[in-house]
Amino acid sequence: MITSHDMILILDFGSQYTQLIARRIREAHVYCEIAPFNVDLSTYADRNIAGFILSGGPASLADPDAPRLDRSFFDTDKPILGVCYGMQLMIDRLGGRLEASASREYGLSHFRVRSTNGIFKGMQDSSRVWMSHGDSVVDLADGFEVIGSTDDLNVAAIANDQRRLYGLQFHPEVHHTDEGKKILHNFLFDICGLKGDWTTESVIDESVKAIREKVGDNDVLLGISGGVDSSVAAMLLTRAIGSKLHAVFVNNGLLRKNEFTDVSALLGTLGINLHPVDASRLFLDRLAGVEDPEKKRKIIGATFIDVFEEQADKIGRIEFLAQGTLYPDVIESVSFKGPAATIKSHHNVGGLKDRMKLTLVEPLRELFKDEVREMGRALGLPHEFLGRHPFPGPGLAVRILGDVTQERCDLLREVDAIFIDGLRRHGIYDEIWQAFAVLLPVKAVGVMGDARTYENVVALRAVTSVDGMTADWARIDPDILAELSNKIIRNVTGVNRVTYDISSKPPATIEWE
Repeated sequence: MITSHDMILILDFGSQYTQLIARRIREAHVYCEIAPFNVDLSTYADRNIAGFILSGGPASLADPDAPRLDRSFFDTDKPILGVCYGMQLMIDRLGGRLEASASREYGLSHFRVRSTNGIFKGMQDSSRVWMSHGDSVVDLADGFEVIGSTDDLNVAAIANDQRRLYGLQFHPEVHHTDEGKKILHNFLFDICGLKGDWTTESVIDESVKAIREKVGDNDVLLGISGGVDSSVAAMLLTRAIGSKLHAVFVNNGLLRKNEFTDVSALLGTLGINLHPVDASRLFLDRLAGVEDPEKKRKIIGATFIDVFEEQADKIGRIEFLAQGTLYPDVIESVSFKGPAATIKSHHNVGGLKDRMKLTLVEPLRELFKDEVREMGRALGLPHEFLGRHPFPGPGLAVRILGDVTQERCDLLREVDAIFIDGLRRHGIYDEIWQAFAVLLPVKAVGVMGDARTYENVVALRAVTSVDGMTADWARIDPDILAELSNKIIRNVTGVNRVTYDISSKPPATIEWE
């Protein structure tokens, strides 16, 4: 846990942009965390909270069941910025009044600044903002003034400079808001007094110190996959504890083509204490006949722990299990009682057995993917690892819709290898955040030569993204897709139809399961 830096705590009321608020703050080299609106703030008593941000959300305060904070929350000496629902909640709790808007605004609006002091320092008199509201403030709470309006909304931004309370009825975190970054910078640095000293180097130093304090003289077992996350975790742990790290690379039978041998060789060049283990038969036996994706993840997570514990017994002295869990894994696996819903459990968060013998160490738990890549560069991790697309812990099991068998895994491995090799040959692999193939649980009629076929359908998926929280489908040249489709159908026995997934996240997830 990152504890020594001054930080912003974001209370989440269910906005689709909450994670984007966090990204904008961290881009300013300020540490922040997201917590559910009803978090017990006493758990942050020993943290250096410099200010709070209340996110937007879909609820209306006219609803008696809408998420609320106690009025006493606002009696803090820390600055508070309320965004959309967060602004309305602030006014409601402090004695103002809201009502349903006669003219609701969703999308771009023309914003006029009434005061260029405080949170709007250095802003232009007018600019575009991204509005989102159904209710409006009609009576301000004591001590507040209106500092910004739109054509349709008189109270679009408010301030109580004496108490350092601010509210925006628009989203400063989205790129559609012209001067959103400036507003956030003013809040972070001028109002909260932060220094912007949360850098990659400081994160490494603090993480190394935290690892040493937590594990002491004990040995640590790390489940490593050769992906960016676990490889960076391995480098960080190696810096902290050296040969006391035991990196176990498990062949679960769900890896990509030649991955077990190729990644083992690559990892061996990094000075990591590596333990390759082939447990493919065990995983496939346990997955036999299981089609539900959540059950697959739970089984895989539990089996990984069984393998890790068996290896720990062989090595001896192991007290800790390290994982490359990232912040999006944590966010997506936690249900924030009302505003945010559980999307899916990640094998390294929700899939662990309730009781296991080893204590978890997750040195990357508070970091987004791009922050982990930056850490990897600073630690000297080669591009072969940093440039690899993300690969899920459950591997091909969540890319095979339906029953997972050796035959179906082998088929998908061949399809995936052709797809990824093609992206590399055409020089577009590094432009894509993640690309992979999916084996669908359906068959289709086809014709090969003069014969009718009834064979498998596969989907190709490629997306662009920054941190995996949101993603758009990659616009690959149709000629490239046609070439790859033909090559897959000609070379992979059992496939006669190839589709391309053009869904974005949201509403879809990146992986199919």
